[in-house]
Amino acid sequence: MDRRVVITGVGGLCGLGTDAASMWKEMREGRSAIGPIANSELHDLEGMTGAEIKALPQHDINRKQFVSMARFSLLAVLAAREAMRQAGLSCDEGNAHRFGATVGVGGLGWDVMEETYRALLLDGARRVGILAVPKTMPSAAAGQVSLSLGLRGPVFGVTSACASANHAIASAVDQIKLGRADVMVSGGSDAPFAWGVLKAWEAMRVLSPDTCRPFSADRKGLVLGEGAGMAVLESYEHATRRGATILAEIAGGGLSADAFHIAAPSVEGPASAMRACLADAGLNAEDVDYLNAHGTGTKSNDQTETAAIKRVFGNHAYLMSISSTKSTHAHCLGAASALEMIACVMAIQEDVVPPTANYREPDPACDLDITPNVPRERKVRVAMSNAFAMGGTNAVLAFRQV
Repeated sequence: MDRRVVITGVGGLCGLGTDAASMWKEMREGRSAIGPIANSELHDLEGMTGAEIKALPQHDINRKQFVSMARFSLLAVLAAREAMRQAGLSCDEGNAHRFGATVGVGGLGWDVMEETYRALLLDGARRVGILAVPKTMPSAAAGQVSLSLGLRGPVFGVTSACASANHAIASAVDQIKLGRADVMVSGGSDAPFAWGVLKAWEAMRVLSPDTCRPFSADRKGLVLGEGAGMAVLESYEHATRRGATILAEIAGGGLSADAFHIAAPSVEGPASAMRACLADAGLNAEDVDYLNAHGTGTKSNDQTETAAIKRVFGNHAYLMSISSTKSTHAHCLGAASALEMIACVMAIQEDVVPPTANYREPDPACDLDITPNVPRERKVRVAMSNAFAMGGTNAVLAFRQV
């Protein structure tokens, strides 16, 4: 039996806000969280822009767990707890083995890694924190979500750079469809504001000196952000049996690889993932009302993605609404497509397309309707979310109104 999978709760935090509702409000209005990075741990790095979480929300995470987490795990736990609260779910001894989690991450516990190397190499320390390894491992975020919520079903981390969260959500859907779980808490998290990480990105020469302007002819590159987004996924039967409010259905997913270049994008890889997503969801191209683009604000991504969209959607590419919310929350790497999942779910809920902020100049190579600067009211029955990562790993999800 092909089990339908629905979303019954979302949670998140990023530079736009510390809960899903406040994030969505800013996204919807096209208000950007990008600005000078004020993180005091960046040492001699000055003048860099990003989208920081200025202050974390109040929480009741017990101290024993709190001190065992790097920042990316903490953000994932806060988002997961919010999603579970909205879904009205909790675990007990009777059902915990049917609840699982998958969390996508682009990296690892960079803050702890940075602190460890500085202590050893600069401060002459002979020992490091006893929890350095479990804090920094990429699977820590999934493990900490499991610990915090008592989930004892399938739990694992997923990493595919900027497509990690979409891959994690697709993996969670599979667990439910295969009957291995009834409920999966899934999304992504990343906290890249560490000196060494920013120096590495700086070396690639893809960072914008001011802000993120996806699809605008004067775009100068991407901007990094931190954050987490999580969703509670359930089988349709499980959700309806308990009378849950369903926010959207995950209609399908499409995965592909470019097999082209470790850093440069291709057209065919993303096009293949979008086609596979439509086929998996049983949708025609004309059924998609809104597409949340990968839209990083680099010259190569935006033009390549536009070409891929045209290849898949044909004339309908000019009729559907497209936007890149990275213009507001920046590129949060492993968390990016999780935040964009929330944008898609809320677009379906409110029939509003969030805009591409910071747009100034048309680019003839990016000539689709990218919803510049101002939100647009329109019926959104189906929304699609693109995530295309370095390494050529692509993951596309489709969400449908229920």
